[in-house]
Amino acid sequence: MKATQESRMEPKREQARFTIITGLSGAGRSQVAKYLEDLGYFVIDNLPPALIERMASLVSGPGNKVKEVALVVDVRGGEFFNELEKALQALQDRSIEYRIVFLEASDWVLVRRFETTRRPHPLSPSGSVAEGIAMERLVMNQLRGQADVILDTTDLNVHELKEKVRTLFGHGGDVPLAVTVTSFGHRFGLPIDADIVFDVRFLPNPHWVDELRPLNGTNRKVRGYVLNADGTTEFLRHVRELVGFLLPRFVKEGRHYVGIAVGCTGGKHRSVVIAEEIARFVAERGFTTGVVHRDIERE
Repeated sequence: MKATQESRMEPKREQARFTIITGLSGAGRSQVAKYLEDLGYFVIDNLPPALIERMASLVSGPGNKVKEVALVVDVRGGEFFNELEKALQALQDRSIEYRIVFLEASDWVLVRRFETTRRPHPLSPSGSVAEGIAMERLVMNQLRGQADVILDTTDLNVHELKEKVRTLFGHGGDVPLAVTVTSFGHRFGLPIDADIVFDVRFLPNPHWVDELRPLNGTNRKVRGYVLNADGTTEFLRHVRELVGFLLPRFVKEGRHYVGIAVGCTGGKHRSVVIAEEIARFVAERGFTTGVVHRDIERE
């Protein structure tokens, strides 16, 4: 069982904080570990769960200079999973703060990544990649439910993934609330990691303006069109009030990450403009903030 919020949010000062990186094969665990290493984390890839408690002993105690530890844990079998449960319980018993980061991606993206590398799936070495993915999702479902952060890498390139890792974990000291604002197109589906979703399809669509159609929401003319449209000012006022009300309460709850998604039809114009405005407001409130325009290049 995961440590209680109180014990994980109040670690002993001489103890390092642990970030457990796990999730589906092909979803980017090793890549995230590499980015965390760049941020100054002490990283160990593919550490057997049985050794986590020993690792905690090594980096704890007076004089310890390691403050952030990231462990990539690969859970694929029942016995291995039980070992991880025991290791996490041991961290809780020692009042060591930890968080679980679970990486996943859509089936078709995982299949494509395995095909690109020409590697078999570890749970189906002689069968199909799709079968291996299905088995792994089943095995990992319980651990996914325990995760503090679920990071979907389906639509993230390496640069966007690095920026998201930096936004979420690129800090020291206490864990602040990190907020990612994502613009998206409803025709391409909702972002899987969205906690709050705003639908801005009620605003006038620049797509129907010949001059603006080939541009996107980062363009000054498109921004002016959307921000000056009837209803935009009142909508943003309500959004500011709602977000300003919710975020401090997420902090009080002990949340480390919140995803805000803003959707229009295609994810190119209105959602981009409004997402930028929301991100600006969130940053002004002092929260670590990142912006992702997921569908801005799609047609």
